[in-house]
Amino acid sequence: MEKHYVDIHCHPSLKPFSKSFKYQPTKQNALDPNRKNSIWHYSPPNFLEKLVNRLVTLTKFTQTDITALARAKSNVVIVSLYPFEKHFFGKEIIGIKGVTDVMVNLAASISQARMDYIRSSTDYFLDLMDEYQYYQQLDNLVQTIDGKTFTYRLVRNFQDIENNFSQETESKKIINIILSIEGGHSFNTGLHMDKDMASRTEVIGNIKAIKNWEHRPIFLTLAHHFYNELCGHAPSITMDMLKKNQERGMNSGITDLGLEAIELLLDNTDGKRIPIDVKHLSTASREAYYQLLDTKYASEKIPVVASHGACNGKHSIVHWDRTNFMDHRDWFCNIDINFYDTELIRIAKSDGLFGIQLDERRIGSDKAISESRMIFPNKRKQLNKKALLVWRQVQHIAEVLDKEGLFCWGIQCIGSDFDGIVNPINGLWTAENMKDLAEEMLNHAENYLSKNLILLNDFNRINAEDIVERVMHINAMEFIQRNY
Repeated sequence: MEKHYVDIHCHPSLKPFSKSFKYQPTKQNALDPNRKNSIWHYSPPNFLEKLVNRLVTLTKFTQTDITALARAKSNVVIVSLYPFEKHFFGKEIIGIKGVTDVMVNLAASISQARMDYIRSSTDYFLDLMDEYQYYQQLDNLVQTIDGKTFTYRLVRNFQDIENNFSQETESKKIINIILSIEGGHSFNTGLHMDKDMASRTEVIGNIKAIKNWEHRPIFLTLAHHFYNELCGHAPSITMDMLKKNQERGMNSGITDLGLEAIELLLDNTDGKRIPIDVKHLSTASREAYYQLLDTKYASEKIPVVASHGACNGKHSIVHWDRTNFMDHRDWFCNIDINFYDTELIRIAKSDGLFGIQLDERRIGSDKAISESRMIFPNKRKQLNKKALLVWRQVQHIAEVLDKEGLFCWGIQCIGSDFDGIVNPINGLWTAENMKDLAEEMLNHAENYLSKNLILLNDFNRINAEDIVERVMHINAMEFIQRNY
């Protein structure tokens, strides 16, 4: 368990970038880590914050600030740029202005100044560029943490990562930052909740612009919480007062503009393809995208990515009520934002990647989450119970793939969604708890193999430590090497 863990989906900048709107000049990434508008600002959960999270699922603390990543010994991370969507605030709720502001601030811990900016903005792409530039401001500038010097560097390709590895010493560490984008609305679509207003010319121009960034995104999550005029989205909002804002376009398919955007993103001229992350796509849009891969791109092996997902334990989008593994039927959250067994097979066959989301709302059924709780938590016993939720994802994927005669340990990795709007698995609060997760998953892997190794195909009989290293490190690194 010595290798660093890799997270393929997290939001280190969401909270500090938001806080930067409170200060003049705005949008500044402070080098002083004591400032809340610094991406280095370290604010791990205290006892009270953990208690509040347990009681009402609010996550006010930071999880993947760069200092936490440094202390977790994480030196490769895929960060998600996300222009916060206007429709979290788009309508008054129950006739009272400001109710949604309070709710979203409690859930996401963003500043009122940031919310006012989002509400008045008419350009998501400008907001995307501002967040990109927020990272650029402190690129390769040094911080001292626990007696060692750390810096983060935005990287352009896998060669940059290897070069950075070769420059590290015991006292000088480099955290490699790879960009991704969450939400096709980033191209400045979906601005109006009730009507289409996107400009095709603008969308195409913005896609071309990001493909020419110095630090090209490794993949792009096409859908997010609200309709973006490109594709349908899956239900994702649990706050009752905001669900209505999500209704338009929910569960619909890919639009003509969306197809054009996908084809431009997948164009591999000059090696600049940006693969599609299928998380948040509606099942209709996922089916349409897979059909596109099977027809127009049948001669190419384009990786399918689910950057921060969970299994729902069901057979397929078509056979959504069929369960192939009856002993798993009570493990998972049966919602269609989660992924079906046939999708796991497709991801594996495409040499894709499945990031396991560390969110209690997604990772397990109500029964499984309830069984993982302890009235008087003992840290190690609690970690073992919570790590079981993650291990079940790893195991289910493995058994689905093994049954298909595929290598079954090659797509699972961590896509925590830390610092997004998540309810973290209790005990796995921040990046610093990933070592604990790895240790407890090793116990679960050893227990599983002691009973089931003989049932696996010969080529899937690897040891428990290799399985956990694949989940925490190797699978993500191999994907990055192949695709970046």
